[in-house]
Amino acid sequence: MAIKTRFTELVGVEHPVVQGGMQWVGRAELVAAVANAGGLGFITALTQPTPDALRAEIDRCRKLTDKPFGVNLTILPAINPPPYAEYRKAIIESGVKVVETAGNKPQEHVDDFKANGVIVVHKCTSVRHALSAERMGVDAISIDGFECAGHPGEDDVPGLILIPAAADKVKVPMIASGGFGDARGLVAALALGAEGVNMGTRFMCTKESPIHENVKRQIVENDERATDLIFRTMHNTSRVARNDISRQVVELERSGAKFEDVRELVAGTRGRVVYETGDPNHGIWSAGQVQGLIHDIPTCAELISRIVTEAEAIIRGRLARFVV
Repeated sequence: MAIKTRFTELVGVEHPVVQGGMQWVGRAELVAAVANAGGLGFITALTQPTPDALRAEIDRCRKLTDKPFGVNLTILPAINPPPYAEYRKAIIESGVKVVETAGNKPQEHVDDFKANGVIVVHKCTSVRHALSAERMGVDAISIDGFECAGHPGEDDVPGLILIPAAADKVKVPMIASGGFGDARGLVAALALGAEGVNMGTRFMCTKESPIHENVKRQIVENDERATDLIFRTMHNTSRVARNDISRQVVELERSGAKFEDVRELVAGTRGRVVYETGDPNHGIWSAGQVQGLIHDIPTCAELISRIVTEAEAIIRGRLARFVV
């Protein structure tokens, strides 16, 4: 069984289930497993230390799957920004056909990708930003609600409102992000006007996810309350798994701390060590409220099959019974 939507038709996949870009997590083995299961996976470009390393990772993924997959390129302000144009060139020259962009002012990237025949899915956290991206010429939108891991924006609008509000105005295909992890979420997203779901935390907790087993078990054990919002006072809110470090950052912010005061605590390299060594308290790491819906560590094939099969049962069975 397959659920066909405008998004699956656009990107050429069997199921409307997407594994979005995740720093340190979006590597070839996970992306290929999602692709082989009929979903769309994204390699995270900036997880790779150089554009040439990204080329090698794309090649590695091609050896593991012959199905479509994409690359995520997140553009964020930085004191010493990575060479975004060179990463973009590596993506185009590697023949990748789908890109997930996120972050600030992606116009030059969108223009170059489009000129080279690359499908662009832009991830954003508000209706106004979705409409701006649509005007830039992107092919699809990933709309990210307040429940999500990572950066939910500053409007605090959850998916139950954000998805239909965006669906009322956005004309290109749109997938729903933030808080999705099972068949119920997929059916709800379709009902709200989306054409698929984008999942991060749920795919972190799969057999093929390249992170330590301790972190996966921590996600299973956590409930929906086990996240913290850091950088609220800096207007750069980020939702992370609650741990010793996140609590410390929140307390420091309450006492007026600036970024310089927490820089060492929140260093991305420390988060990478969490995934590599399995110490969930070593640094900051991203996880969404959907942790409360994650109770096992399946393969990507098992997860996607389960979601699609159960979604069909909900649509044909439970929901159909309400119509008399």
